[in-house]
Amino acid sequence: MTDRRIDAFFYGLFMDVDVLRESKVAPSNPRRAYVADFALRIGQRATLLPAAGARAYGMLIALTHRELERLYTAPGLEQYRPEAVLAQTLGGTLVPALCYNLREAPAAHERNPDYATRLQGVLSKLNFPPEYIAAVS
Repeated sequence: MTDRRIDAFFYGLFMDVDVLRESKVAPSNPRRAYVADFALRIGQRATLLPAAGARAYGMLIALTHRELERLYTAPGLEQYRPEAVLAQTLGGTLVPALCYNLREAPAAHERNPDYATRLQGVLSKLNFPPEYIAAVS
């Protein structure tokens, strides 16, 4: 497997490079970004779902394939699968990236208030739009 770095779009707690480092990966080139026509959905875990006109904010971060595999084979994250997305940095640059999403959307009744609160903290720390942060639940 190559050590070449590729951009990944993170929309959950992995947006925080300190969390990534705790997971024994070496994040590089973090940039604030969003993907259009996707919405954040938090059940027991977070995922992005297609939603025309929506915008999901997150971070583009370069990692190796090996590092991405290490993250998404960790206990509890095995249900995530990579998808290609086109992210736009807040500076306006379009960037192709991998984005890991759940195979199946969370059930409508699923909630994880603790995760939502922690995610709001990360989004605030990274200075994302206040209206987006407030909508996270």
